[in-house]
Amino acid sequence: MKKAIVRKDSYFDSVFLMQLSKGLKTSEGVIDAVVAMGTPMNLELLRGMGYSETELEGATPNDLVTAVECPDAAAVEEAFARATELLARKKKSGPAAQALPASLDAAVELLPGANLALISLPGIWAAREARKALNKGLHVMLFSDNVSLEDEIALKTLGREKGLLVMGPDCGTAIIDGKPLCFANVVSEGPIGVVAASGTGLQEVTCLIDRFGSGISQGIGTGGRDLKNEKVGGIAMLMGIDALARDAATSVIAIVSKPPAKAVAERVVAALETAGKNAVVHFIGMDTPARRPGSRLRYAGSLEETAALAVELATGRAPKIDDQNLDEIAEREAKRLAPGQRHLRGYYTGGTVADEAMILLHRLTGAVYSNNQTDPAFALPDPKVSIGHTIVDLGDDVFTVGRPHPMIDPSTRTERILAEKDDPSIAVILVDVVLGYGSHEDPGGALVPALVEAREAAKTRGGYLPVIASVIGTPGDFQGRASQVAKLEAAGCIVMSSNFRAATLAARIVAKASSPSSGNLGHAGKAGHK
Repeated sequence: MKKAIVRKDSYFDSVFLMQLSKGLKTSEGVIDAVVAMGTPMNLELLRGMGYSETELEGATPNDLVTAVECPDAAAVEEAFARATELLARKKKSGPAAQALPASLDAAVELLPGANLALISLPGIWAAREARKALNKGLHVMLFSDNVSLEDEIALKTLGREKGLLVMGPDCGTAIIDGKPLCFANVVSEGPIGVVAASGTGLQEVTCLIDRFGSGISQGIGTGGRDLKNEKVGGIAMLMGIDALARDAATSVIAIVSKPPAKAVAERVVAALETAGKNAVVHFIGMDTPARRPGSRLRYAGSLEETAALAVELATGRAPKIDDQNLDEIAEREAKRLAPGQRHLRGYYTGGTVADEAMILLHRLTGAVYSNNQTDPAFALPDPKVSIGHTIVDLGDDVFTVGRPHPMIDPSTRTERILAEKDDPSIAVILVDVVLGYGSHEDPGGALVPALVEAREAAKTRGGYLPVIASVIGTPGDFQGRASQVAKLEAAGCIVMSSNFRAATLAARIVAKASSPSSGNLGHAGKAGHK
């Protein structure tokens, strides 16, 4: 039995709602539960899950929707009573002995020295509060999504006029003056400033810089549309470059972005050429152009190379990279596969690293399916079902309605792995493990049981299943990178030093399994779809 209730004008932050959904789902007598704001996307997904149009009618992004599925009416009522109890407890709670300002004005009075506002509200209200913050002289980190393109352009234009940075919307990672914001990692301070139109891309690069022996002056997020949409025009990226160019603590500027609009990319490159500092740029998925003679700008072909080049420019030495012999490992792993094992499956929690792996592997195979594919021929018909070679970004909106992001709650990924573990065509599993603020307290440990079960299933049917992992994090993260690596390796996983190397190794294993003599992966992924 399914039932949904709409509570008008009841806003709760997304992290709390994710926790509440998880708590309800694990309650006795509950088959499934979703607690979310009534955004158009959430409502569409709830309708797709079979909840009544009549019950959802009239819900707005400022309304709370609680939807439960239980075996019978009595269990449904018990679930709603539990949800009401938890919501009431939330309203009465809050940080003890701390003032909880009810408005931006009150917050500014409480912290008169603050110069940045972090905004996480429904998109319909977020732009208004961001505008208020800018008019009060505050930089803005706009965590909220569902902010219109028109509002983004207006906010960033206003910020530029006032000399204030607008990071976002949908900006989830930043490191400002050594302080990690939202999803970010504990990294050493140093001379490298990073501006990124990608969240886990910023995390991967800053963590690798830390591992290579240097540090971060600033890590500025821009939001995904900043470079991608020509109308936005890279306003935040260009302001970030200008700020780092004037920052005495920054000697090297590193830029990371998903494929930008061509005209915007040209403006970014021109800004870096005139910044007067050494710089590295990586536009994920775009061909690397030749370096102009005499230029201080270097081009990188991967997130790992971005970090390595930045450290080399900052320190005068090329960093030592833990470079295992990929061909040797691939040969060893491929020999253990059974006939018919030929497909790669990547189960990712980070969108940028999923894109990096997908683009690399699609170039090698011409046949990688994904919910992030820009090639319509290889867009997954159903994002929840893998076919052929598949790289899936499990942090996509289709997977997170009423559920925590998989970096917070790994169950989205473990459920997918277990649902597909009996596919005899899988030759290798590829995963990321993302540490840091906001992430699960033990993401590697939570992932291991599903990986072990998948490997056992392959063994039972006479095969073998290699698992390749990369861990984004540092020793300073509360989860501890070394302990996460140890847990994965104890379960039989091969942990590579970067996402780029993990994806490269996975590709070579499948290549050797499908065409040992030529080492060419070809178009094997198009055959034998499940």
